[in-house]
This record gives sequence, C-alpha cells and structure tokens, in this order.
Amino acid sequence: MIPVMWLVATAYKPPKDMFSSPPAFLFEPTLLNFRRVFEVFDVWQLLKSSLVISIGSAVLSLLLGVPAGYALARSRWRYAIGVAYLFLAVRTVPIIATLLPFYLMMRDIGLLGTWWAVILINTTLNCAFVTWMMFSYFRSLPKDMEEAALTDGCTLWGAFWRVALPTVTPGIIASALFCVMFSWNDFLVAMFLTNSDSKPLSVALLAAFGTKDITWGTLGALAHFSTVPIMLMALFLNRYFVQGLTKGVH
Repeated sequence: MIPVMWLVATAYKPPKDMFSSPPAFLFEPTLLNFRRVFEVFDVWQLLKSSLVISIGSAVLSLLLGVPAGYALARSRWRYAIGVAYLFLAVRTVPIIATLLPFYLMMRDIGLLGTWWAVILINTTLNCAFVTWMMFSYFRSLPKDMEEAALTDGCTLWGAFWRVALPTVTPGIIASALFCVMFSWNDFLVAMFLTNSDSKPLSVALLAAFGTKDITWGTLGALAHFSTVPIMLMALFLNRYFVQGLTKGVH
C-alpha cells in the first residue's frame, strides 16, 4: 500500500514538496496537478476508450461464455470437466505469446488501431475464463427445476433462459466484474493494438511517464482516473467478487 499512498499523496503535493528531504508529511494540498492533466490529456476520451473496451469485451465474453459453461455443465460427456479446465488453461497463457499473431491478424483485417482490436483479443481470453467460472456455477445447481420445466413442455432453450439463467445471476455479475477488471487494467494488448485516438487510460499512464513536460504530480493525478472507477466498482459489488472466488473454485 505504501507506493499507492505515495502516488496519491504526490498528486496533491506542490512541486517543492514532492521529493523534499526529509519527506514532507504535512503539506498544503493543491489541485494544480489535476489542472495540468486536463491541459495535457483528453481525459474524457481516455475514459471513454477504457469504458468501451472494458464493457464491450465483458458483454461479448458473457454472450459466448455463459451458454458454453451451461452446455459443459449439463453435458454427460465424461471429458466435459477436462474441457472446462482447458478453457481455464487458455486464460493462463501469457499474452505476450499470442500478441504478435493477433497484431498481424488485426493489421490484415483493418482493425489495427481501433477499439475492436483490443475488444476481440480480450474477449478471446475472458470468454475462456467466463466459461470455466459459469461451468462451476451451473454444476452447483440441481437439475430438478430444469427437468420439471422440460416435463411441462418447456424447450431446452426455455429451460436455460427462464429457469437456469436467473438462478446464476450472482455468477454472471461476478464474471462481468472480472472481465471489466481484466480489460480495464490491461496494458500490453492496448499498447500494441491502439493508436493515439483509441488508447485507454492504462496506456496514457505510460505516455505521461518520461515526458519532459509531465511531472510526477501529473502522473499521480492521472492515476486517480485510472484506479478510482475500478476501485469503486469493486468495493460496491464486493459480495459478488467473494461469491465468484468461492464458487469458481471447483
């Protein structure tokens, strides 16, 4: 926590107190660094890019991963569990190992430098995680209600949509939160696949560091916009994170 606290404090320090020796624990707070952030960066565009990439990849991951997790959980195939863990293994592959093929693919189809390039690669990784997580949720549910719905004339899709899906709402929310968090904090993929018009906040932080016109205080102020939204979301929906971590361990 010490580096985080230092970065937060630096955002409110005047330049003369940032690296004073001995360190100044008492100082007069200033918002000068935040004013500089808005002068140098298009903060709203950066926030928009981060939101579009995070929410877009989360929505696509859920659309693909939830039905896949349900199908695996209700499958009678003996290797269904192994396939579910294979999806989890996909999420653990180092992103750097797949970055170059994705870069060439996005360049060839004309998506390089757009939000879609990052959304698609994040969806590829997060969808595998959602499949594994929802597989665990659906397996923990009894099949009785779905079988009763089928007996009453409901179709397989109806049993999934009207009976099984509402009972795993906490799991869907937890999966969505993890997907948003993974994409929001992603740096490497966004760094390689976006340009100056589509880059998110995580990439803008690197652009701030090392530029002669940007001070540590400005970097600390910009870090507020990168961390506060995701921290508030995690704190507000904390109970879903706990459920996701406990039920995701199968």
